[in-house]
Amino acid sequence: MSQLALSILNAIQTLPEGGLLSPKEFLHLGSRAAVDQTLTRLTREGQLLRVGRGMYALPVQGRFGSRAPSTESVVEAIESAQREAIVPYGAAEANALGLTTQVPVREVFLTAGPSKMLHLGARSVELQHAKRWLLVLGKRPAGKAIRALSWLGPQEGASAARILRAQLPAQEWNALRSARALLPSWMARAVSEASMDSTHG
Repeated sequence: MSQLALSILNAIQTLPEGGLLSPKEFLHLGSRAAVDQTLTRLTREGQLLRVGRGMYALPVQGRFGSRAPSTESVVEAIESAQREAIVPYGAAEANALGLTTQVPVREVFLTAGPSKMLHLGARSVELQHAKRWLLVLGKRPAGKAIRALSWLGPQEGASAARILRAQLPAQEWNALRSARALLPSWMARAVSEASMDSTHG
């Protein structure tokens, strides 16, 4: 095995599950063409997994052979590299908050970064570039509520907002109310109306 291949494997073996390597990290050891060829060969041999463009991970060795790293671990690695929050899509948030019984078929996450597809063995994970307001409250419950409402849309927004008002801790509901200026008009109205209902009730 070439010195370049050994260096790549040594580097990736020090990373936690889902840790990602980029070809650019090895340009001090060889030309871009040589690095790309070595990564391609290691992927073909099953020693590396090409997760996306310029992103390689180590397959996880388990009792039943090797598998792709978990979606969560890869998303966390991209998040820390981009220094940007990556959050679940509204359908997953609505399901987690009990606003729908529909289970999302695809794994979709929202990001402030560029859209991309990740390939984790047989699983495809989509990172979608999202508008800022969908990410404004991050992973906290109020942020989940925004994405759930966005997915449910104006038709179901008012009734969903009332359910969220009853279920979210006061601090989270207040955070959601404070973000109204950034939200689409229909959503801001649904949050305001749910707040009014609770003061009258």
